[in-house]
Amino acid sequence: MTASDAALEGNPLLTPWTTPFGLPPFERIAPEHYRPAFDHALAEQQSQIAAIAESTEAPTFVNTIEALERSGRTLKKVGGVFFNLAGSHTNDALQAIEREMAPVLAKHRNSIFMNEALYRRVAALYEQRESLGLNPEQMRVLDRYHTIFVRAGAKLGSEDKKRLAAITERLASLGTQFSQNVLTDEKSYQLVLDGEADLEGLPSFLREAAAQAAEERGLKGKYVITLSRSSIEPFLQFSRRRDLREQAFKAWAARGDNGNETDNKAIIAETAALRAERARLLGYETFADFKLSDTMAKTPDNVMKLLNDVWTPARARAEQERNDLQAQAQSIGDNIAIEPWDWRYYADQVRMAQHNLDEAVIKPYFQLDRMIEAAFETAHRLFGLSFQELKEFPKYHPDIRAWQVVDAGGQDIGTFIGDYFARSSKRSGAWMSAFRSQERLTGDIRPIIVNVMNFAKGGAGEPSLLSFDDARTLFHEFGHGLHGLLSNVTYPLLAGTAVSTDFVELPSQLYEHWLSQPEILRRYATHYRTGEPIPEELLERLMAARNFNQGFATVEFLASAFVDLELHRRKDLSNLDASAFEAETLQKISMPREIIMRHRTPHFTHVFSGDGYSSGYYSYLWSEVLDADAFTAFEETGDAFNRDMAEKLKRFIYSAGNLRDPAEAYTAFRGRLPTADALLAKRGLVLTGADA
Repeated sequence: MTASDAALEGNPLLTPWTTPFGLPPFERIAPEHYRPAFDHALAEQQSQIAAIAESTEAPTFVNTIEALERSGRTLKKVGGVFFNLAGSHTNDALQAIEREMAPVLAKHRNSIFMNEALYRRVAALYEQRESLGLNPEQMRVLDRYHTIFVRAGAKLGSEDKKRLAAITERLASLGTQFSQNVLTDEKSYQLVLDGEADLEGLPSFLREAAAQAAEERGLKGKYVITLSRSSIEPFLQFSRRRDLREQAFKAWAARGDNGNETDNKAIIAETAALRAERARLLGYETFADFKLSDTMAKTPDNVMKLLNDVWTPARARAEQERNDLQAQAQSIGDNIAIEPWDWRYYADQVRMAQHNLDEAVIKPYFQLDRMIEAAFETAHRLFGLSFQELKEFPKYHPDIRAWQVVDAGGQDIGTFIGDYFARSSKRSGAWMSAFRSQERLTGDIRPIIVNVMNFAKGGAGEPSLLSFDDARTLFHEFGHGLHGLLSNVTYPLLAGTAVSTDFVELPSQLYEHWLSQPEILRRYATHYRTGEPIPEELLERLMAARNFNQGFATVEFLASAFVDLELHRRKDLSNLDASAFEAETLQKISMPREIIMRHRTPHFTHVFSGDGYSSGYYSYLWSEVLDADAFTAFEETGDAFNRDMAEKLKRFIYSAGNLRDPAEAYTAFRGRLPTADALLAKRGLVLTGADA
């Protein structure tokens, strides 16, 4: 046995996992294990692919498509661990590996989907698909593989293939560097508060979280505001120090845009130009045309129509809200013009005046642990699931928790991991991912799903308290989690959340609706000290205020969606100035001066840290059209937990993965496709005669 063989034999990423429920043995995995494991897994799949492509047997579904689906299991296993930790608990060593592996993995993917012999086998099967006797799931897998090969450039000539391969490898490196730059900017910033003058206006829960953040950074006795949303947004909401609000806000807005080594504007310019070239090579006018052709929306014009339909009432509402904030400032003697760092501060005061809602009064009723229980109870009532917490299991960080998930008959469904707290080793935001996805092709494989959040951790001995928006985020990501956990397909390609970008947000955004159900809140929104349920009168006010500030929320989202789409609709992207383009686009839509994009271009990781949501940030809104209409289906029965509707929802949406075209899947659930009317009503953006 060579030294290399010995290293592989002892590599925990490559040995069978005998841990509870096959969880990765996190405590045994070190950074030096990843590269050898990747190299081994890549070589293994290359050998598997060569065997398929070079086979002398006539292509069949089993020896070509199923063989493709069986290939790369080790690579999925290694990558599942690595990329989850690269986002949720990274370090310098992992970041170096991530930069190193990005082009290697892109090159490997190109070698599969640009393989001429392999594509000929897939194309031959696709041409005769109607005569192969395939079941609907097999037909869907064949169709998706053919689409993937074509969109990856399998039909191009050799020179164009070389150029496209070089583009995709370079894009992989650029996307990795983009996200690492944003994380570096987020990690390096801290607003240190020292003394009562700096803390003026901050409620106790925010002070406790800021003290905890300071202690973690070796500043015991002081207070630190970070660029995590769970830290900076409440600071902007409560701090009476306008100078500190401005300072923190500008740092937040400037991530990736500081003219230093982590500045992302050059990366954006190169990325946009390469994406446009990639689209042209594949026969599309623009990258947006290419990207959207394989989604529900189909075309940029369809997306633009939706954005414009919602923009008009949203902007009108935001202007009303701005006027209310300006009047509030003047009423208390603040002779200022509202700026972006003022919006949340005065909005909180207006909300108090209009709805008598004080965040400091609401938050004690939203304990993290109780909201987790509420999400689980909702899943139990809708889908019959139960969650049994694991006490002993491998952990990549001491704060993570895990549960075994079982169905109504006590059968194991999968494992759910919750990683809830912000830390410097974690990128910002909230997301769902999988360490292992469900499938039945290679055995009865049960999923391991993770939700990652960035909530502020409570002080010593104190529970973590959430805002209502935080609780909504928890439900949102758990909706994604259920999409992965309930997956019930045979083929890995179709499992769980492997659906088009503008459909994947339906299960998550729909799930948010159940947080607002009074019967859920009465039971789980309990005061962290007294245990008393949220008072009925406070609950009524909270529900009445659900659409408060929706003009602002919709405008900041839409602005990001417009910039994303407009950038990728451009044909000429030579010498792109990302800042000038952003400003030009916002001017074109008459962006209110007092609001900025939810994600400014230099830190827009949805769009530039990979292809994921490029030309696709609109997807949240597209899916919201679906989710608003879908929840109306429950409301029409008079029961938010209607068993028949829940069964249809599970069958056609949550468990169906990518078994059907998204429009077909939604129609199977609802009987028809929706319009935007339910969305506008949900957000309270239906214009009255006076508004119009």
